[in-house]
Order: sequence, then C-alpha cells, then structure tokens
Amino acid sequence: MSLFKSIDDIVALMEKFSSMGLSKLKIELDGFELVLEKQQTVVQQVSPPVQPQQVQQSQPVQQQASQPEKEHEEEESYEGYVVIRSPIVGTFYRAPAPDAPPYVEVGDIVEKGQVLCIVEAMKIMNEIESDVKGRIVKILVENAQPVEYGQPLFLIEPLE
Repeated sequence: MSLFKSIDDIVALMEKFSSMGLSKLKIELDGFELVLEKQQTVVQQVSPPVQPQQVQQSQPVQQQASQPEKEHEEEESYEGYVVIRSPIVGTFYRAPAPDAPPYVEVGDIVEKGQVLCIVEAMKIMNEIESDVKGRIVKILVENAQPVEYGQPLFLIEPLE
C-alpha cells in the first residue's frame, strides 16, 4: 500500500506543511523519498544598517502598531543590533540537551550559520542559526520558555 495515491496527496501534504510552522519534513518509504524544508532563521534589522544587511522578514506595519506600549519601548532599545526572532511558535531551549552546555552565552562571538538555540514545536527540534557574524549582546528568553512567532530571542551586535 503506497503512502501517496496521487500527486494531489503530495500537494495536500505540501500545503499542510506550509501552514504548520515546521522547518523540515522528510519521508522515506519503500525507496520513495520526499523532503520539504523551510528556512529556519528570521532576522530583522531594526535600525538603518551601518553597512548593507540582508533582512529576511520584517513585521507588518499594522502588527507593529498594535503591540503593547511596553514591548514597543523595549524594541526601541534594539537600535543598532540584529534581532534574531523565533520563526515559529514553540519552546525555546538554549542547549541541545538538558545536561549539555548552552549553544551561546552573552559576549560570545558567533559566525554566520552558527546554531544559537532550539525552538521545539510538535516534538521537532528546530535549530535557529545566526545570519550574521557578531557578538551576543543579550539573550531575551529564559530556557524552556514558550515563544511566539516573531518574538525576539537574541540581540547581536554585527561585526565586520
């Protein structure tokens, strides 16, 4: 018995995957392999960049205007830093395992592509990577704390 009876089944799976907030799905069955993958890191440059920076996703203007005043005031202090945000709703973990050391600490220099943390969603561990080389200025979330989509996780001072 085949997992997919038609191409419509695969298209339906792709649509469901797109709406679930997963970063990667791999199915292997009887010599058939299907891999669906999304980019995992969301970076938003809050202030005008000193040098050109790639901005992958920013919040819509209407969403920014509807944020509580306290959050908006805190985000003003992000000026000059790259903000690493959660790409999904889930649970934030600073380390790969409970008994392992954290991926990064405040003051650490990180490279582009370096894993900063994990956000677990639906029993899938999604590694969140840095899109810039820089110094960790602040970790904005406590370990094992629930996070929302777009919630700031790290402030990074860009280097280079």
